[in-house]
Amino acid sequence: MNALQEAVAAGFYARKQLFSRSRLIAWSHRGRFATGLRLAREVGGQRVLDYGCGDGTFLALLAGGDRSPALAIGAELHAADVDDCRDRFRTSDSLRFTTIADLASPAHDEAFDTVFCMEVLEHVIEPEVVLRAMNRLLVPGGTLVLSVPIEIGLPVLAKQLVRRVAGWRGIGHYPGTTPYSMPQLWRSVFARATQHVGRPAFRASDGSEFHDHKGFNWRLLRSRVGRMFDLRYETTSPVPWLGAQLGTQRWLVARKRAS
Repeated sequence: MNALQEAVAAGFYARKQLFSRSRLIAWSHRGRFATGLRLAREVGGQRVLDYGCGDGTFLALLAGGDRSPALAIGAELHAADVDDCRDRFRTSDSLRFTTIADLASPAHDEAFDTVFCMEVLEHVIEPEVVLRAMNRLLVPGGTLVLSVPIEIGLPVLAKQLVRRVAGWRGIGHYPGTTPYSMPQLWRSVFARATQHVGRPAFRASDGSEFHDHKGFNWRLLRSRVGRMFDLRYETTSPVPWLGAQLGTQRWLVARKRAS
């Protein structure tokens, strides 16, 4: 294991996702990252931003590949997470990390060819605000790659079960275990592109609010993305041919409209 691989393995998300004691959870997340890397190769871009980079796993995997971008920046909400990424990846000259607040600087306007945002928007209280920010950060014609969990249809039944079992086994901490009433679960299974159940909001220690996975509807997000960007492509992970009816995550690839 080289230094970059060791840094990835030490990440707090990687430990509970890629290296989870649950083989099913690990398989799902490995498929998610594999899909992200495949899309990165397809859309290209020399200046790449991972908006909500977590522990930096995706950017590190991207930088370790044979088609790494010239500039790869990961942005996170909290300075402590940024500092953790900077420390673990301190030997990598190609990776940089900053806070999301720093991205508000005009110096970052239209600075990136490609923006990734993976497993973030399901937690955001006002996703339109984040979408506008990413639109500002992209060059005209730049590519936005989004990944969000599928929490409607049959997958919501399987996911709630897997999360409960993981909790009973003491495996990690997975959001989205807020209980559903039977009517809510029924509406979630048959949800369309409108908000089907109320979404609980939680308050973090810093006072910010966030959602867990309950009630997240990727089809509603797709409508919001389509109002601001040109949707180009959709796929599903960990197995594309399963489709959104049986898959775990939905991917949206969109292009910034020329001004």
